[in-house]
Amino acid sequence: MRQRLLVLASLRHLGGHPWLTALSLLGIALGVAVVVSIDLANASAMRAFEQSTDTVAGRATHQLVGGPAGLPESVYRDVRLLPEAPTAAPVVEGYVRARSGDRRTLTVLGVDPFAEAPFRPYMPRSGGRVDLNAFLTEPGAALLTRRAAQALGLDVGSTLDVGVEGVKRRLHVVALLEPEDEGSARALDSLVLTDISTAQEVLGQQGRLSRIDLKLPEGEAGEARLASLRPLLPEGAEVVRPRARGNAVEQMTRAFRTNLTALSLLALVVGTFLIYNTMTFSVVQRREQLGRLRAVGITRGELFAVVLGEAAVLGMVGTVAGLLLGVLLGRGLVELVTRTLNDLYLVVSVRGLSLEPFTLAKGLLLGLGATLVAALLPAWEAARSAPAVTLRRSVLEDVARRRAPRLALLGLGVLALGTGLLALPTPALLPAYGGLFSVLLGSALLVPWVTARLAGAAAAPLGRAFGLLGRMAARGVTASLSRTAVALAALMVAVATTVGVGLMVTSFRATVAEWLEASLQADVFISPPSLVTRRGGATFTPGLAEHLRATPGVAASTTIRTVQVRVDGVPTDLRSVDFGDTQVRPYRFKEGDPERVWKDWEAPDAVLVSEPFAFHRRVGVGGTVELATDKGPRRFRVVGVYFDYGSDAGTLLMPRSTYLHHFDDARVSGVALYAAPGQDVDALVTRVRERAGDTQALSISSNRALRETSLEVFDRTFTITHVLRLLAVGVAFIGVLSALMALQLERSREFAVLRATGLTPRQLWGLVSLQTGLLGVLAGLFALPLGVALAYVLVHVINQRSFGWTLQLLVDPGVLLQALGLALLAAGLAGLYPSWKMSRANPAMALREE
Repeated sequence: MRQRLLVLASLRHLGGHPWLTALSLLGIALGVAVVVSIDLANASAMRAFEQSTDTVAGRATHQLVGGPAGLPESVYRDVRLLPEAPTAAPVVEGYVRARSGDRRTLTVLGVDPFAEAPFRPYMPRSGGRVDLNAFLTEPGAALLTRRAAQALGLDVGSTLDVGVEGVKRRLHVVALLEPEDEGSARALDSLVLTDISTAQEVLGQQGRLSRIDLKLPEGEAGEARLASLRPLLPEGAEVVRPRARGNAVEQMTRAFRTNLTALSLLALVVGTFLIYNTMTFSVVQRREQLGRLRAVGITRGELFAVVLGEAAVLGMVGTVAGLLLGVLLGRGLVELVTRTLNDLYLVVSVRGLSLEPFTLAKGLLLGLGATLVAALLPAWEAARSAPAVTLRRSVLEDVARRRAPRLALLGLGVLALGTGLLALPTPALLPAYGGLFSVLLGSALLVPWVTARLAGAAAAPLGRAFGLLGRMAARGVTASLSRTAVALAALMVAVATTVGVGLMVTSFRATVAEWLEASLQADVFISPPSLVTRRGGATFTPGLAEHLRATPGVAASTTIRTVQVRVDGVPTDLRSVDFGDTQVRPYRFKEGDPERVWKDWEAPDAVLVSEPFAFHRRVGVGGTVELATDKGPRRFRVVGVYFDYGSDAGTLLMPRSTYLHHFDDARVSGVALYAAPGQDVDALVTRVRERAGDTQALSISSNRALRETSLEVFDRTFTITHVLRLLAVGVAFIGVLSALMALQLERSREFAVLRATGLTPRQLWGLVSLQTGLLGVLAGLFALPLGVALAYVLVHVINQRSFGWTLQLLVDPGVLLQALGLALLAAGLAGLYPSWKMSRANPAMALREE
């Protein structure tokens, strides 16, 4: 019975303060929602890629792959003629962009229907609903699922226009596939099936195969078959497992996804401060009630359970709401994550949000766990205090002031620990994030002591400026240190996070802009459109690049070919450059003397590597790199390490002559033109467009336009970072609003006394505004140095260990002023409602004891 009454009293207390309870629930919900939405968006993007990979790979146990240009068709014939030939099927695979409907990216899969039975169950067969004669003989014949056709506005007999590296191609839908289940339908949603010859024509891979799928027995028999097969393979061919592709992509995008998750956790950290604030306020506000309960026999354990029970109720309701909100938020964020992946890493098409049970369970545990951890200290203090002590508010504030120096010493220790973790000579990210959160926690522990000192020092100048109200505002901050310190810590962490992330993005952008200025030396840049913005691996139609290089008004030109090669099993960008007649070398080196580097680079076994590649692979000048070439594995000497901010996975650079010697690929991905003296660049761009004609859609940009476009892509990739930053600030804003509102509402009796002794409503407004303004200034002053320190950690530790880039920290005064304004705004708004309420309240009613 007694327990039931305690529970009812607790719930009645929460219901009696609807605004504060609602703000607390909203803070928990937002904190959980940010974490869940990012996890769901990351998981959905990777799940979509895995489903696409598994669908295309089918039941293949191994894949025979070649270099950037794939495999000659003759390899399939040779494999089939081998003694004890394995079950095999040729495949041509590539990506196209639909020119109708939702303009989605589609995977073209060219197959031999007569070899497909052991591999892909959804393939058409003789005697089925698909007319194989039409599929094999009609020009451009293609198959789609009914679901994909509806999305594109197509039906049987319709024409599907697609773009391939700027070239228009036309396919004809001869039949629709009907997958057996919803999962298969979703996996086939972006798949276009054609026969081998049609895919070769559409993708411009005449006479080549993307790979050969193999099906080998499991266990020792399969390994023995594989061992006997390898010596008979053509030079440059390699046998890999289908899952290797997914593993490589997972490894390539791991740092990006990890950093998003870490940023989302900051929102939960700020939300934890909010829970602590809420529970502390609940305990402080009911100190008299709790004291009476202890006096009439309620045990410490029962009080502890009551406070934790309240936290559990708030945590459960807020977390469930956060899970629902996270799913809704994830639907928007998955588009941002997908767009960033397409800009930076790979082609991935996500048609919906995948609800991962593990992610939802993790969000539930994080929300409840953070709530209960935050409530432990208030619950413990409510239970440990003697009844007489609990009934006196002054005792609580005396304890807070006495504890402040000890917390400050503890904070210095935590800061020292964080600094030590950040200084560890390791590439691992976990110690770096541990150090980052230690710096945040250590700074928060310093807040009570510093607040007491600064508020005390502010009393005199505020008194000179605003008289008695100024001194009362400053001393009120110190008098309520147990409440103000926590609110300031929450606001400080949120604003510092804003400063740190803002300065990191600003520094990154400035570094990239400076790099682009040094790298883009040519006057005009030409390239076919690429589905992965950063990579630029699309190629010109044969002869077009040379035709454009001969444009009148061009003094010199260079060409570049970008391909992906396997380095230790990981797809890595390789660029081959033909500098032509120009002496311009637009590369800056982190390691190596430029004059010596360019001389050594001409050797047939030399390459340059980018800074991220050198960092991730632990290789520098004098080291070697093994590449899978069309002539088999070859080792190359590293003669220089250059700065490059186009790829966090790393790139390699070699002369075009070296590339042509090792790879059967004479295609060109980009052309850079240098205008002749006196030649107008805009006129040259127009002339190049006219010369290119309609053969192929090309991106033709001047130096200035390409820099602007590159920075637009950069800004787009950081859109999700800005969103997370705003969400973290939103959580903090709600937390500070509730904390400061609670603080001011808790002082209702004090304000009533002041009103009863002659303080006018206008003066009361002034007192509250001064105090909340002072809190905002203090939070801003605390946050600015902490934010700069966080930016330093993000730029020089987190980014360096995640991506391998060397960035220059730029402290932008605009970011600091915005953060200070944010702190003042949050604090100012927090005082509006209490000021309005108390200015309208009847002092006699407010003074009455319940």
